[in-house]
Amino acid sequence: MIIKRLLLSVLALAMVGNLHAQGIAGGHVTGNVQLEGQMSHADTTIGAGEVPERLLMNARADILYTNGDFSAGLRFEAYQNPLLGFDAQYTGQGIANYFVAYKTQRLAVTAGTFYEQFGSGMILRAYEDRYLGIDNALLGVNLMFRPIEGVTVKALAGKQRYYWQWGDGLVRGADAEIDLNSLIRPMSDSKLHVVLGAGFVSKYENDESIPSAADPEYRLNLPLNVGAGAVRMDMNYGHWSLQTEYARKGQDPSVMNGYIYRPGEALMLNLTYSKRGFSAGLQAKHVDNMSFKSSRNQSGEMLYINYIPAINKQHTYATLTMYPYATQVIGENGLQGEVMYRFKKGTALGGKYGTDIKVNGSMIYGLDTTQVGGAGTEGYTADWLALGEKYYTEASLEIDKKLNKKLHLTATYAYQVFNPVVEGHAPDLYHNHIVVGDLSWRINKKNALHIKAEWMGSDSHYDPAEGHTDRRAGDWLMGFVEWTIGTHWFISASDQYAYNDGVGNYPSVAVGYSTGATRLQVGYGKQREGLLCVGGVCRQVPASNGLTFSLTTSF
Repeated sequence: MIIKRLLLSVLALAMVGNLHAQGIAGGHVTGNVQLEGQMSHADTTIGAGEVPERLLMNARADILYTNGDFSAGLRFEAYQNPLLGFDAQYTGQGIANYFVAYKTQRLAVTAGTFYEQFGSGMILRAYEDRYLGIDNALLGVNLMFRPIEGVTVKALAGKQRYYWQWGDGLVRGADAEIDLNSLIRPMSDSKLHVVLGAGFVSKYENDESIPSAADPEYRLNLPLNVGAGAVRMDMNYGHWSLQTEYARKGQDPSVMNGYIYRPGEALMLNLTYSKRGFSAGLQAKHVDNMSFKSSRNQSGEMLYINYIPAINKQHTYATLTMYPYATQVIGENGLQGEVMYRFKKGTALGGKYGTDIKVNGSMIYGLDTTQVGGAGTEGYTADWLALGEKYYTEASLEIDKKLNKKLHLTATYAYQVFNPVVEGHAPDLYHNHIVVGDLSWRINKKNALHIKAEWMGSDSHYDPAEGHTDRRAGDWLMGFVEWTIGTHWFISASDQYAYNDGVGNYPSVAVGYSTGATRLQVGYGKQREGLLCVGGVCRQVPASNGLTFSLTTSF
């Protein structure tokens, strides 16, 4: 609390006076405001429950003050009460983020709340995603130093945000990155560009009494300090690039792994080749017991220290995201490949404007494990190369083509196999065929039309009598139309309809107005229950039926 009051006092002194966009004591003030509201009522057909409170609201305001090398900022948040799908522990309001910072080319120091990432994030990623309700900002001190050209060193210490509080665990870390081409003069003009990096993160938690599963009279001998280290390389040569990172974590018994003492490890590999009109990429991932939280008893998405990137293709269309895949930090093996080719203008397949074709395939399996014990033991053994239970596979073909000066078409076909065991349900593989057509029509300088049509055929079915209660099941049709009117207005209408072996019809309409940096949108309709995912991290969104609105502006 003393640190918070001190930082807020510095912010108040820095921002005293009229809060115009510039000219404050020689500095500059910018910011943004976001307000989202929701009204929902019960709808038994789609599974929407009664909401006791008539109006739900998420709101935030970010203010940033900069003056030369100095900056300071704060964020005010209000959840009165949180929108459906957000944890009820967010209920309340107050200043959730505050910091002061000093930054030059050689040195950067931040005191207060901050976000940071080492490498790809496998041992540390402090970040925020407001749409998922995730914020694991660190409260403490973050330091970046460049002692010489080509060398960057980072060091930090702090505690993670936990809704309106701060977790008990202490997170400390250091990272170093070396750009060999900048550091070694003979390599400065080389076609081979190499960047090496290494990091280490440690968490500290107080001891506590957790009974042993083998003998309740004894308690587990818990490690108070748990460390995780990683090494990485980023290499580019001509049209080729290679990024790889390996991470290893010490014994970290927690509720996420059943309090076992098996060390964790993860490997990421990304190889790409790219030139004009053609690109190809291959990604591979191995993850084994890499849940890394600052609280050993915390489940869910809060208090994660690290982040394991998703390896499957990230989609945006409704049917393609009906069964999104979330990274399984407890263990998975994955492989993804993608090829893009552009047929040139004037060719039989390229036509007048050219044609882009993209083929993507991914497969993700669990680990092939052998159990050796429960809590207090290593838990299991696993073969590095062997594949266990199938979690997710997908193959997709995307064709992107400009038909004429006003029409642009994107057509997609995908085949997915999804195992609901990754969501905590019984294993029962779903096989989905999906077709999407996306047409943009620039009618004139002031009007445009956007039309999407989607179909999904699935062997899943909705039958509560047999225990099949997933309302995403069955065959679906989806349509979307959006009309942009001038530079300010848009109107849209959509519908998702389960026409076979499923349940639900989800029509919705929306109207929006934007001017400058301000945008207002109001919508009414039904929202299907399911998962909202970003980058392999997901949150459950319940069904709803009612009014939604949002207002965003910046200055």
